[in-house]
Amino acid sequence: MTAAIRYPRVLLKVSGEALMGQQGFGIDVAVADRIAADIAEARALGVEISVVIGGGNIFRGVAVASKGGDRVTGDHMGMLGTVINALALRTSLIKLGVDTIVLSAIAMPEICESFSQRTALAHQAAGRVVIFAGGTGNPFFTTDSAGALRAAEMGAAALFKGTQVDGIYSADPKMHPDAERYDHLTHEDVLRKGLAVMDVAAVALARENHIPIVVFSIHEAGEFARILSGAGRATIVSD
Repeated sequence: MTAAIRYPRVLLKVSGEALMGQQGFGIDVAVADRIAADIAEARALGVEISVVIGGGNIFRGVAVASKGGDRVTGDHMGMLGTVINALALRTSLIKLGVDTIVLSAIAMPEICESFSQRTALAHQAAGRVVIFAGGTGNPFFTTDSAGALRAAEMGAAALFKGTQVDGIYSADPKMHPDAERYDHLTHEDVLRKGLAVMDVAAVALARENHIPIVVFSIHEAGEFARILSGAGRATIVSD
């Protein structure tokens, strides 16, 4: 591994919306391929990589609850969306020759393997990229929380959160051009300031397990590897 690599084992959290590109719904294959290329580039540095992917480009469970439906059923539908996205990203990685496995928190053996920490660590030790689907497997928890949980279970040195912008701001910089950008924050800062980069449960879990959160732009090609190499632009949340 390159000596300059700061985090030898990381978990990358990718939102479902990131896969949409400029579309209003679904998966833009060109975008999935580009994100896969970024993962492959980072892996080539010698970094062990696992991924949690959201499902918001396909379905959000809260949408059911907001219209009077059952939240649990809605969340289950959202979990199925994450499986679709995980399979799509795996397809893009396989096209690049990157050995990749999808592990689902919900058993569906005809489609992918089921998650267990032991299985995930074994696949990672074998050099595979591991994609976690199905969130935590429980309703009422976001895929951000799943990202923090899997990062802790995998012993990740950092949790990378790919977003629409190049770090954490005091407000949405697209709506507030004068918003302050932060280079470094503590987990407590994020919770106290109510910064909406990840949900409270995810930040608290990362804090309890002393896992830094690295927030960067998922749309900047090559930025994942640049940050791992000590360059790039990101906000780092750490103790």
